[in-house]
Amino acid sequence: MRICLFSSKTYDRESFLAANGSPDWQLQFHEARLTHDSVALAKGSEVVCAFINDDLSAPVLEQLAAGGTRLIALRSAGYNHVDLTAAQRLGLPVVRVPAYSPHAVAEHAVALVLALNRRIHRAFNRTREGDFSLHGLTGFDLHGKTVGVVGGGKIGQVFARIMHGFGCQVLIYDPFPLTGLDDLGARQAPLEEVIASSDILSLHCPLTDDSYHLIDAARLAQMKRGAMLINTGRGALVEAPALIKALKSGQLGYLGLDVYEEESELFFEDHSDLPLQDDTLARLLSFPNVIVTAHQAFLTHEALDAIARTTLDNIAAWLAGRPSNEVKAGA
Repeated sequence: MRICLFSSKTYDRESFLAANGSPDWQLQFHEARLTHDSVALAKGSEVVCAFINDDLSAPVLEQLAAGGTRLIALRSAGYNHVDLTAAQRLGLPVVRVPAYSPHAVAEHAVALVLALNRRIHRAFNRTREGDFSLHGLTGFDLHGKTVGVVGGGKIGQVFARIMHGFGCQVLIYDPFPLTGLDDLGARQAPLEEVIASSDILSLHCPLTDDSYHLIDAARLAQMKRGAMLINTGRGALVEAPALIKALKSGQLGYLGLDVYEEESELFFEDHSDLPLQDDTLARLLSFPNVIVTAHQAFLTHEALDAIARTTLDNIAAWLAGRPSNEVKAGA
């Protein structure tokens, strides 16, 4: 059986080859993103394994089905880039990796908090140039601050536990009732209270119709002046152009992004020899109180191993007629 992996990097090749225990499964790795132009690479592959920035719109799915593909295996938890209605119409089951390492993403969010607060990025650049002065590097004690967590799933709860360990007061918003929050030192609260009360607001929710641009100009205005916003969830949770005005006015004091709404043409590739074409991202990168990482929160050895093993297990379950971790339209 041929399994075609798009958007695959060296670390994907290493983790999948290590996890593949079947000599009958032929893994084909392509660095190219899955698009209308590259879909021909999958011809004859029973399984297409796609990542978050691959194009799984109806026209691409139609070409995959026509080329013999029978299963779409996502190497991600999110599936908003898949036209599930079209996949169902074409008889293409879609499976995903619902969880890999919540610690990986949560710890990266904490790293952004610490780096922004203590200006680690600015200090690093200064000392490399021989500047050992401390002006402009003053941070604040995390102890006693209020941290808001939007999304009380596994990642959000790991992040909450870590921030509670710093001595923070933790508020969690989730549309569903949560249990076990006493063990996290957290309290569930309405979204409006979480946004208005937080010194640090971190997003850990899925991207849905309801959460699209969850943080827009109006919500930024409701935050504490000078508060910190962290997004390691999905880029479109935040209306990126609204961030610029909030940063310029000082309403938003710190911004840490590992995801960006228009990242698909940029992230995971080296564009250092080219002018940055995205004016909004270029403007965000010009602020000294902004850190942008290129969707690397998932990138730990443990997470990569879990992604590979779960993906291959999903394929094996599908072959056995017992699909696991399947997502369907309207579910």
